[in-house]
Amino acid sequence: MPTLQLTPLLHCRSSLLSPENSLFRHRELKLRCSDQRQALFSRIAPVYDNLNDLLSLGQHRVWKRMAVSWSGAKRGDSVLDICCGSGDLAFLLSEKVGLDGQVIGLDFSSNQLLIASSRQQERSTLCYRNIEWLEGDALNLPFSDANFDAITMGYGLRNVTDKERAVEEIFRVLKPGCKASILDFNKSTEPITGVIQEWMIDNIVVPVATNYGLAEEYRYLKSSIQEYLTGKELELLALAAGFSDAKFYEIAGGLMGNLVVTR
Repeated sequence: MPTLQLTPLLHCRSSLLSPENSLFRHRELKLRCSDQRQALFSRIAPVYDNLNDLLSLGQHRVWKRMAVSWSGAKRGDSVLDICCGSGDLAFLLSEKVGLDGQVIGLDFSSNQLLIASSRQQERSTLCYRNIEWLEGDALNLPFSDANFDAITMGYGLRNVTDKERAVEEIFRVLKPGCKASILDFNKSTEPITGVIQEWMIDNIVVPVATNYGLAEEYRYLKSSIQEYLTGKELELLALAAGFSDAKFYEIAGGLMGNLVVTR
């Protein structure tokens, strides 16, 4: 697979803001951005889990358990993990809902889903049989309205091309009174946290990724966080989409954040 060039991806982002673009051009560029992001995650899929463990010193597992706990998923529930990647959150959800529940892990990267499926087959835990892997689009979820008792999304909202649409889709497929939990990097309003975050990306994340031949792919992290929303902005976005309650929690010293919303 050819190396993904990130410069056109960032150009797509800025070009969409140009008023002279027609609606057709706007959609075309969004699709191009989406395709490039899909290629990015397909490319990093083989080493994604190893890098997560290495770069977070295993702490990403703690954050993911927190995200699943905030979702309110319980035994017998039907739950959805959007942008499931290699399946970490889906496996944790499976343990929550048990054999009489159902988990769907949805991602736009078939490579990531193949890894998730392989991990499922390698594990002997009975409840993991309740997981179904589905290739799909977070901006156009292939489910009926009010279909799920809980939803999670880990490190996905920051990467979609239309965050408002993604949150609206979560609202649509979530049952009334139920919760969604959205984990991602935090765009902190504290300058020192932002400085630390950028230093870690430049001096730890990218150099480590370079050893895997993925320096350019992981440099994308910095710009994606800069273009992301703050916790307060995410709360307002969720409320505008129709959620009755939205609360953002800073975790990992403010480096990560988790949005919890109730329909």
